[in-house]
Amino acid sequence: MKSYESGSWEAPVLLLLPGTCCHWRKNFSHVLPMLRESFHVVCISYDGFDDTEDTVFPDMLTETEKNEQLIISCFGGKIGAAYGCSLGGSLAGLLLQRGNVHIDRVILGSSDLDQDPVWKAKLKCEIAVPLLHRIVSTSEYPRAIRGLMEKKRTPYRDRFMEMFAIGHGGLPFIRKESVYNQFYSDLITPLEEGICVSGTTVHCFYAAKMGEKYLHRYQKHFRNPVIHRFDMEHEELLVLHPQQWVQKVKQVCL
Repeated sequence: MKSYESGSWEAPVLLLLPGTCCHWRKNFSHVLPMLRESFHVVCISYDGFDDTEDTVFPDMLTETEKNEQLIISCFGGKIGAAYGCSLGGSLAGLLLQRGNVHIDRVILGSSDLDQDPVWKAKLKCEIAVPLLHRIVSTSEYPRAIRGLMEKKRTPYRDRFMEMFAIGHGGLPFIRKESVYNQFYSDLITPLEEGICVSGTTVHCFYAAKMGEKYLHRYQKHFRNPVIHRFDMEHEELLVLHPQQWVQKVKQVCL
């Protein structure tokens, strides 16, 4: 795992946690210049998903521990804010749940917080991981899926696919093992109910078009989360409306 930092050391620390199979730069580069104006930005690059390392993603708990070590060693165990994009929201929740570091503001970016029993998680991985790895590592879709995607192209979907380097040669350094370990361990790593930490406020950027079950999950796993409702799809605010996203993050954190 690596971290990439920018912005003034005098500014509040904002930890950015990428989504599933995302390269940190693809996930956040379009908002970094705006964030640096107000934050000391620390962008995490997970094991197995950084092009400067020869690593494999281990599991969610190990990656959480590495983030804890970073926060403790570099920032004295306390930071101002963390934003978890999709899967990154699960990791942010684990940081809170474990209580080894303190984060004043935690933002979940339309995270799904899916959790499954082992048998179901393994079945999902057998189906999804070969396809997901092919798409992420080579930027290629099977022909049938490619035709369907072409028929349903929208600005949001095009930009969302760019986060996975789709259409840009892919990310060939990502191993299938990393995809499997990340996908599987996210599904089976328990996130407690009613997480509440003194001095920490949890904010959820709720993408209403995902469905109400996700709103219920936020209210289940976190005690009294602040819900910010957007009539959008998964991470559409970050993907398609970066200036509005930055303004909202600043409103929450500053």
